[in-house]
Amino acid sequence: MGKMVEFITKLHKKTQRDYIGRMTDDKIHCMDVAKLYGADYWDGDRRYGYGGYRYDGRWKCVAEDLIAAYGLTNDSKILDVGCGKAFILYELKQLLPGCRIAGIDISDYGLANAKEDIRDCLIKHNAADPLPFGDKEFDLVFSVTTLHNLKIYDLKTALSEIERVGRHGYVMVEAYRNSAELFNLECWALTCESFFRPDEWIWLYKEFGYTGDYEFIYFE
Repeated sequence: MGKMVEFITKLHKKTQRDYIGRMTDDKIHCMDVAKLYGADYWDGDRRYGYGGYRYDGRWKCVAEDLIAAYGLTNDSKILDVGCGKAFILYELKQLLPGCRIAGIDISDYGLANAKEDIRDCLIKHNAADPLPFGDKEFDLVFSVTTLHNLKIYDLKTALSEIERVGRHGYVMVEAYRNSAELFNLECWALTCESFFRPDEWIWLYKEFGYTGDYEFIYFE
C-alpha cells in the first residue's frame, strides 16, 4: 500500500464555502443539473458546481509536486482519470514538454473546453469502465476529485484499472473524520456517491487491489 500525501489540500483550504446556503438552495435540483457535467456544472452559477472553472495557473504547484514526488521526466507517460478540463495535465506538459499525457472524462463540455493544444490527448471515457490502455503503460496514473462520484461497485473496476495501467498511482477523494465534516460534506457535495471515512477508503483500496498513494480533502 502506498502513503498518504498532500498535493491538493493547500488549494482546497483556500476556498470559503457556505454549507447551509448550498443545502437550502433547491439542492435536489442543483444536484440533478450538476450530474449532467455540462456547461452549468463547469461554468454556470456556483450552485451547480464550480461556478466558472477557468484556467488561472493554480494547478502549476500541484504539477510541480507530482513531478518531484514521482520523478517524472520528459520521457514519462502520465494519465489523468477524470481529467475534466485537464488543467493539471496542461501544467505537466508545460513543465515537461516531452512527456506523453492522456486524460479521460465523461464530460463532453469539460473535454471540449480543455486547452486547445492538449485536446487531442483527451478521450471521452467513464472511469467506471475498463481503461483502453495496456498494462503498466503509464509511469503515473492520477485521479483528483473523481472516484467519490462512483458507486462502490464501480470503484472496484476504477481502482483495479488505475493499478493495472500505472507503475505509480495517486488518487484524491473527499472524506470526513467526524460528524461535523460529514454534515458539511453532505451539504456541499453535488455529485458524490461514496461518503466514507479515511479508514474506510483505505480498506477499500486494499480490498480492490490499489497500492498507490492517496489524499483526502475535508470540509471543515
